[in-house]
Amino acid sequence: MAAYRIGYFVGSLASNSINRTLSKALISVAPEELDFTEIPIRDLPLYNSDFDADFPPEGRALKDAIAASDGILFISPEYNRSIPGALKNAIDWGSRPWGTNSFARKPTGIIGASPGGIGTAVMQSSMRSVLSFLDAPQLNSPEAYIRFDSESFGEDGEIKNEDTRAFLAHYMDEYCAFVQRVLSVNAPGHIGDNDPASKK
Repeated sequence: MAAYRIGYFVGSLASNSINRTLSKALISVAPEELDFTEIPIRDLPLYNSDFDADFPPEGRALKDAIAASDGILFISPEYNRSIPGALKNAIDWGSRPWGTNSFARKPTGIIGASPGGIGTAVMQSSMRSVLSFLDAPQLNSPEAYIRFDSESFGEDGEIKNEDTRAFLAHYMDEYCAFVQRVLSVNAPGHIGDNDPASKK
C-alpha cells in the first residue's frame, strides 16, 4: 500500500511532450510506496502580486495540491538553457503570498529529458538554485539527465532499453529513500515570517 503521496510537475505544455512520456516511465518503475498525482500548470494565469489578496481558483488548487503532497517531483525540459516559463510561473504561484511558501521542507527531485546530449543539465542547475531559495530539500544524487530517443522509450512510457530501465528504477528507489529520510526528521509544512520567498 502506498505510504507517500508524490505530486509531480511536467514542465512542458506540449501535447507530445517527451517529458510527459518520461513521467509515465518513471511511475512505471517507482517503488510501490509512492503514489503519484500530477499537479497541472496549464491553466494558471501569469503570477503577479495583485493576486495575493485573493488567489484565483487555479492558484488555490495548485497550493492545495502541493500541501497534500509528501514530496514533489519535477519532470521538465530545458528551454533556452533554463526553466520553462510555465513551470517557473507555477513555482512562483506555489511560493506566494508571503508567508505561505508551499514548497518549504518538501523533499524534491528533478529530472528531465531532451533529444540532445545535454539532457536538461542547465535547467536542473537553475532549478536547484530556485528550490534552495525556497527551502525545498533536493535529491542531489543520482543526477538524471535523460537523452530521449525512440529506441529507449515508447509513446506510452514503455521503457525499451534495459539499461535505461535499470537507471530510472534506481533513480526512483533513491528518490523514495530520500523522501523517507527527509520526512523522518523534518515534517513538511508552511512557514511564516522566515519565508525565503522575496516580498516583491
